[in-house]
Amino acid sequence: MVNRIFTPAMRSCVGKLPLATDKERYVTSPTMLVTPQGQWVAPESEDFFAALGDFDPDYDTVAFAIKNRGFIKVHITDQTLIEIELHPRNVELQALLAVQQQLVSTQVKLFRIKYLEAEWRSEISASAEQVVSRLSELCAPVLTPPSTERFRVEPQDLETLFTAEHNPLRPLAQKWRISLGNFDPGVISLAVTHRLLSRLMIAGIRPDQAEPTWRFIGDGHKWIGNRFRIGGLGDTIGNMPDKSYGEWATKFYLSVAKTGQPRYDFITGSVQYEDEAGKPLKPVRYERLMLPWKTPGDEVFVTMCSKRFGTDDIPSLEDAANTSTKS
Repeated sequence: MVNRIFTPAMRSCVGKLPLATDKERYVTSPTMLVTPQGQWVAPESEDFFAALGDFDPDYDTVAFAIKNRGFIKVHITDQTLIEIELHPRNVELQALLAVQQQLVSTQVKLFRIKYLEAEWRSEISASAEQVVSRLSELCAPVLTPPSTERFRVEPQDLETLFTAEHNPLRPLAQKWRISLGNFDPGVISLAVTHRLLSRLMIAGIRPDQAEPTWRFIGDGHKWIGNRFRIGGLGDTIGNMPDKSYGEWATKFYLSVAKTGQPRYDFITGSVQYEDEAGKPLKPVRYERLMLPWKTPGDEVFVTMCSKRFGTDDIPSLEDAANTSTKS
């Protein structure tokens, strides 16, 4: 009897295995692949080779299909653990939906996602709903709004931040990853502990609103002006006094919220100092970390924390530790 963990769409592929020994192996240790078109196929089957476009391979076909062709591998271990292996950058929507549809109907309670970024990474969850959401986040297309004459954006690899031992933005990125992007009071506590609060901004994005609105603006962003920094909470980003900046920033907040993907960038541009005579534009270069957070409601929070190059806006983790030791 075919393992009942797999639903009909997956079980229908079992009879297509080429050899009886393959079928027996599948029943005891079931592994299936989803093609970019959302079709379930068994490894080493004719359907798999047809989808791969190679009937006489001399290489590891499953690894190649996952890494280069956008296939998703689904494996069940002892009927207690579902493992999902994928290369998110290459996964098509049809394949993603096919896997998600199976996950919401399974009785298994433990899941592992193995995915390729700069290197292979692994996450474990006990919630099918959480896994479905996480897969959507991983496979969401990364949208980069274009640079403008006033602002130049240099996208950075987020993984470099996790290995930058003394970068003051690192703890916030770690908190986001460990909490699987769920916002809680610990986010603010961490920002206070690591002296990030003054450089933090939080915007809220709701499905029924076209523009993000400000929820928090740290007092380190003095260029905005005290009047808007305090009175602008609840107002849209696009309605900032510096309309050009507001229009530019809105696109990034919306992109992060809609894709569920973080951003780590170096920004070169100029900002308008509202409280200075003549409201001058002054050059600025800074590193920026934007993170999407889920909330109990339908609103998504996007935090933005920035550090200007060549300043002590935020002390490095090494400097902060030395200061704490001396005190």
